[in-house]
Parts: sequence; C-alpha cells; structure tokens
Amino acid sequence: MDLLRENALIFGRLLPVEEPHLVDRYNKALKAFGLQPTQQKFFEIDRTGFSPQIAEELGDPLYLDPNEVNRRFIILTPAQQDLPVVHTAFSNTSQLVYEFFEKNRRAIDALTIKDVIYGEIEDSVAKVEDIEDLLSINQVEFRVLSAEDVLGKAAELGKLVDRLKQEPNAWRDDALLNQMVELAKVCGDIRENALVPDQVIFRHNAFWTSHFGGIYVFVDPEMTTVISDPAAPGFRRSRPWQVSYLSIRDADRVFRFLASSGRLDLPRGSWVERSGYLEHRAEMAVRDLIHRVEPATDLNAADKVWLQTWIARNADMINKEGTFPFLNAAKREIAQLGQLRLEEVFPLHRFLVVRAKPDHPDAWLVNRLISDFVPSDFVSRYIFNKQGFYRDYEGFPDNWRSHVVEILKSSYLKDEAGFRERLYGLTD
Repeated sequence: MDLLRENALIFGRLLPVEEPHLVDRYNKALKAFGLQPTQQKFFEIDRTGFSPQIAEELGDPLYLDPNEVNRRFIILTPAQQDLPVVHTAFSNTSQLVYEFFEKNRRAIDALTIKDVIYGEIEDSVAKVEDIEDLLSINQVEFRVLSAEDVLGKAAELGKLVDRLKQEPNAWRDDALLNQMVELAKVCGDIRENALVPDQVIFRHNAFWTSHFGGIYVFVDPEMTTVISDPAAPGFRRSRPWQVSYLSIRDADRVFRFLASSGRLDLPRGSWVERSGYLEHRAEMAVRDLIHRVEPATDLNAADKVWLQTWIARNADMINKEGTFPFLNAAKREIAQLGQLRLEEVFPLHRFLVVRAKPDHPDAWLVNRLISDFVPSDFVSRYIFNKQGFYRDYEGFPDNWRSHVVEILKSSYLKDEAGFRERLYGLTD
C-alpha cells in the first residue's frame, strides 16, 4: 500500500493533528472508550476521527468500529466535516456524520473551542448476526459526550438560569450565583453559544455494508431489496412480502431491479455521446485484457497509438473475449438510433453501458453496485468502492499496481469533480 500512500490514493486529504492540546483531547476520548492513549505526537484523522496511524499503533483497524456496528466518532474541530471517511463498515456512515455536522454546526463550533466531542452512532442492534439484524436498523441516534462534560454543565447552567428567571428571590442566593459563574467559566454565555446539538436522530436509508462479504440494501415504499451472496445468514429467511432477496451473482435480476426501480441511466445518446463513457469502458477493458494475457508488458508507456496497434494485432483475441467489440457496436447503435436495445444483450454486458441516474438519492450506491459487475474498470471501482479496490489491489503484481496508480493519477486525480461530472453526471 506504500505506493497508494505516496500518491494520496489511500488515506488522502486527512486532517493533521499535532497541536498538543488536540492530541490531549483525542487521548481523553480514547480513554473514555476504554482504549490506550496514543504516544504519537502527530497523526491524521478523517471525518469520524478515525486515524490510520492510531489504528496501526493500537493494532486494531476497528478501534472506532467494534463489531462493525454502532460506530464511534471523535470530533476535534468543525473542519472534519469536509474530510473523507476512510474506514467504515457501512457506506452511509459518511453521509450520516456529514448531516450531523450540518444540523449541529453552531453547537459543534462552540463545543470544540473548549472540548472534544465523542460518542457512538447508536442503532437498534449491538451485533449483526444475520441479514434481519441489518434490516431492523431504521434510524440511528448520535449519543454525544464531551470529555470535560461541557454538554452536561451547559444543561445544568440552563436549569439555573431558568430558576433565576422563575423564582423571585433566586438572585439573592449567593451559592446559586457563584455556581452559575463557575459553570459559565466553562460554558460561556449559553444564550449566545448553542452548546446542545439540535438534531441527533437521523434516518438510516439505503446502504452497503461489509458484513457477510458485502450486502446492499435498497429501500422503496413497498419493498426493501437485499442484494448479497445467498450464503449470507438470513438470506430469504423471512418477510417475503416486505423484503426481496437477489443473489449478487444473478446479473440479470439485479439489472432488472435497478432498471425497473428507476435507478439507472439507460444507454441513450443524450448522455452517452458527450460523456465519453463507452470510450472509457473500452479502454479499461483493453488494458485489463493486455494485463491478463501479457502480464509482463509495461503498460505505463502505452499511449492511444500503442493501444490501437495492439488491438489490430490481436483482433482475433479481442473478438473472442467480446467486451471491446460489444462496446463499439453499442456506440454505433446509439449513434444511429439514439439508444441501445438491451433485451438481447448478455446480462453482464449491460452493466458496461449504464450508470446510476445522477439525480437519484441512491446514485453513489448504485454506481458502487455497478462497479462490482465491471471489475476491469478499476477507475470506477476506486471512485465508488474503495474497499473493493484496495482488496483487488493487494492481489495485483507490482507492474500492474504501478500502472493502475499512473492511470488514476492521469485521469481521475487531475480533476476529481470534473471527472465524476463528465462520466457519471454527478455534481457532488
């Protein structure tokens, strides 16, 4: 993983923590979780407060995610809101934490001036033992604590302020007034500083989770759809009138579900021709084929002319494998008819020519699912399914790792937002 680190392809854009008072606050949160304080003078954190350096020091990548449910968080600064989440068992953890920041900005701003915020994202289960446990999670609650108990002291000061307002002679009570002064030294003026979070309960919608080898859950008004390996415990066990179970190996049924539920941008000229989507898929397919049949070839020097020459020289192999000629034929049909007829297209090939509907709430999750069916496109895999990408990368030989990194640097990393908008229509 060193090459990925060097090129900011793993643990990138994290927030450095090196000020002694912030390190001290982080340690207070670790102690509150029953963990050993860090000896590090410098480390980096993501949106949730997870640090790869602390995980390595503790020898526990799940130190903020025990049982991979009820995720812990540590907030040192409001600046964490704009960071990525680099380690999580649930795909929607990042969005849930972002919404917590967004809904409680004033409280977080005020609290982190004096204290560290920590706690758990609690849901209805303590441990996931089967799919039914996952389906029982309808909402989550942020249980919020602070090391110096600023939250508790603010609540206590608020009660004393109410007494002062409501009891005519309370202002004569010196002990009460002195207590208020001492609390105000910690909390400040609670009339101006909103120290108590406004919203701590959030809806738990569609998600992917790493449990049981990876499970997708899509929520619609009349039906919840689970997509996973059929060997996952609880698969097709209960509630068939409420839950539809699809095998992740059944490309046809998965595709038909995504299309019928309005989650896919089907291949039409209105977006395909201007996006360069099929050209991108074709290039990824060719590079993957070269790697598989000529693993010793140095592809870092392979420009478009070199690739065209290789394609011409290996036409029989290209045609037998099928992906490249299918994409070329799809491009011609779309140019002629404005769309592609998918009825007779091989199910796995359908995933090559579609993307998530950009304005659908599940767009990122759907693109992640699509990437599972198109492993040759490691760029899409990196964008939408980093856990899957990193798992794939660990099995790559060194020369292919080098090439993958170079392609990601020269394509996606040059303009991440522009690349996502052009190929996938995503603006955020």
